[in-house]
Amino acid sequence: QVHLVESGGGSVQAGGSLRLSCGGWMHSGACVAWFRQAPGKEREGVAAFYTGADSTYYGDSAKGRFSISRDNVKNTVNLQMNNLKPEDTATYYCAADCTWLGWGRGFGGYEYKYWGQGTQVTVSS
Repeated sequence: QVHLVESGGGSVQAGGSLRLSCGGWMHSGACVAWFRQAPGKEREGVAAFYTGADSTYYGDSAKGRFSISRDNVKNTVNLQMNNLKPEDTATYYCAADCTWLGWGRGFGGYEYKYWGQGTQVTVSS
C-alpha cells in the first residue's frame, strides 16, 4: 500500500511563492503528479514527473509559473509555485502509480491510482 503525504501548503499573498512536497511515492511506479481542486470545481491536473525519464508534464494553469522536480536526498517530489494568483487557491493533492490511458485522456494521458489527503493553498489578493 502506498501512503502519500503532502506538505508545504499555506496562505500567501498574490505574487508570492509556495513549495509543496510529496513523500511516500518511492515504490509507486513511474509517475508522480500534483492535482488541485477548488470548491465547486473539477479536479485539475497541475504537473507530473515521470521518474524513469526524469521528464515533466504541465497543465495549462502551471506553465511558466510552477515547476515540478524530484529531491533524491529527501525522496520527495516537489512543486514549486511562483507568482501565485488567487485562482490558484485550492486543495492540492499528490498522486502516484499511473496507468496509460492514451493521448487526450486523463492528465497527460495517465490516470493515477494512489492519492494523498491533500494540502490547502490559499492565495489572497
